[in-house]
Amino acid sequence: MQLCVSPGKGLTGTCRVPGDKSISHRAALIGALAEGITEIHNFLWGSDCLQTLQCLNALGVEIEQKDGCILVKGRGLEGFQEPSDILNAGNSGTTMRLLLGVLASQGIFTVLTGDDSLRQRPMGRVITPLMMMGAQISGRSGNKLAPLAVQGNPCLQPIEYRLPIPSAQVKSAVLLAGLNASGVTTVIQPLQSRDHTERMLKVFGASLTVDGDLIRLEGKMPLQGQTVRVPGDISAAAYLIVAATLVPGSEILIRDVGVNPTRTGILDVLEMMGASIQVQNKCSWNGEPVADLLVRSARLRGAVIKGKMLPRVLDEIPVLAVAAAAAQGETEISDAGELRVKETDRLRAIASELCKMGVLIKEKQDGLWIGGGQILGAQVNSWGDHRIAMALAVAGFCAMDETLIDDAGCLEISFPSFPYLFRELGAFIEAEN
Repeated sequence: MQLCVSPGKGLTGTCRVPGDKSISHRAALIGALAEGITEIHNFLWGSDCLQTLQCLNALGVEIEQKDGCILVKGRGLEGFQEPSDILNAGNSGTTMRLLLGVLASQGIFTVLTGDDSLRQRPMGRVITPLMMMGAQISGRSGNKLAPLAVQGNPCLQPIEYRLPIPSAQVKSAVLLAGLNASGVTTVIQPLQSRDHTERMLKVFGASLTVDGDLIRLEGKMPLQGQTVRVPGDISAAAYLIVAATLVPGSEILIRDVGVNPTRTGILDVLEMMGASIQVQNKCSWNGEPVADLLVRSARLRGAVIKGKMLPRVLDEIPVLAVAAAAAQGETEISDAGELRVKETDRLRAIASELCKMGVLIKEKQDGLWIGGGQILGAQVNSWGDHRIAMALAVAGFCAMDETLIDDAGCLEISFPSFPYLFRELGAFIEAEN
């Protein structure tokens, strides 16, 4: 699919974004480990989350669609069935890494694989602590790359594990494995990363405490199915927020967005750069803070983005690079080396494509330097990465002329309605197969 984006008038109106991808994955996985039915509303119908449902179904978990929601019939902590075929996580690193944590404690044999991109992404950081707990996991490149063969162990040992780097996926995998360990599993974080797993485990009845950088989970405590309402994904909202900020004359209201403090780095950074964002109507859904976001166009200035704020804004770096490209002055992004091992090397991808659009941008080993100024229309490529595709579309909205984005079908991963929603707000965007 190719996207054709043209600059135009300001974006106006009220909208909602798809359900949070991270929370959708976790609701399905934890619901499968619970006893009874879990009812999930506003589940993200993107390809990544659908891969999680397909893998759970292959493990014997009954999943039903009813009246627009997902019903997951939990099998309890040790009830998964051995699948008759290989489990395929597609392009979803979250599916593979969190499922490894779940399968580590099941007394079954499984093999996990993914697409070409996922088979090149590092899995050793998850496998190491799970093997310390007693799981047997084998894979390519010294147990670092998929396909991965997993022989689960229903008698896992609890560990105290200090994360080498901030990682919500590694933390979550250890905690999910710890649900079946005999004793207390402890995870120590160097910096706080997104905490959706901790919040959701508490909602489902897990004995879990958080004390500063220490997370403690008591194993062998049964979970109970719940009704889960998934907030709008702030990572999806980020593209609307940046576009409305950059396109003159814009004013949009985005309703029911998740504003978990581990995820609101995008708001903090944009406000530091001069954006006009109001957080309204705060409430809570299943332990997750939710609010409406009112965004008006504003002139941005360059900023320094590094250190403790990076784990809270990592997924939004590509679209923040677009914001920086249109800002006054220089922006420097550091401590973002993790972006080189995502669906693609996101630092290289966004630097390469924004360069085609006339942006002064340079790669650093762990980040980017961006000289703000003018963005030109160009023919660019998503590199098969949904976040690069959407960031380039936002660049196209404020470019001097038309932008063509090749290989944009990857939008299906997290934001299938992206072009349609932007059109409803007044943007000039067309999808062509």
